Amino acid sequence: MQLDVNITGKSYESAAGKRHDVLAGVTFTLNAGEVGVVFGPSGCGKSTLLRILAGLDHNYQGQVVRSAGVRLGMVFQDPRLLPWRSVEENVRLAAPHVDDSRLSTLFEVLELSAHRSHFPGELSLGLARRVALARAFAVEPDFLILDEPLASLDSALAGRLRDQIATLVASRKMMTLLVTHDLDDAVRLGDRLFFLSARPARILHVETITTPRPTRSEQEITEIKTRLAQLDLANM
Repeated sequence: MQLDVNITGKSYESAAGKRHDVLAGVTFTLNAGEVGVVFGPSGCGKSTLLRILAGLDHNYQGQVVRSAGVRLGMVFQDPRLLPWRSVEENVRLAAPHVDDSRLSTLFEVLELSAHRSHFPGELSLGLARRVALARAFAVEPDFLILDEPLASLDSALAGRLRDQIATLVASRKMMTLLVTHDLDDAVRLGDRLFFLSARPARILHVETITTPRPTRSEQEITEIKTRLAQLDLANM
């Protein structure tokens, strides 16, 4: 199972007729079991890239090739839960055939067991994000896309949810692509980090971390973050 990405251009025209170039050169390969992280400045086109990879946007130049029959799971920046459906119903709508024990395990890992019958309006943002994660994992994806799943959460909650994501990603051999603004999240969760430029985005640097995610020490994580923070990416 493999994802081959070669996007040479992506642009759109505003209502005023002005052309906006979003992506200019994004080429990489992602294999089963790998976690890729897309890291770049706000507004550089990260979410646009994810929509293309998910098959939601076909208006671009280049090519995206996925293995046939790949099941996609996606977590958007907005949890996008149906407000008139309970937590469990929201998950089962996406995965109607999910095994009861599998669902119970997901809810336990994500600390949602006590909220199965609650409705989205009764949930905090952190809980709503966990429901969105449960929904994505319940379909047993081959390709998982996470668009800033930890955004707008306080550091303690983000850290706990990051650990839960790591646990779930490790439970299934799949391709995972994560967008984040947080270098710490990128280094802790990713195997390969793709650093994008400002618009029109191109890949400035690819960082490969060979140490398996569960065995990365705090010292190694700090050293990688320090080295990456010192890269003069703006002038590449």
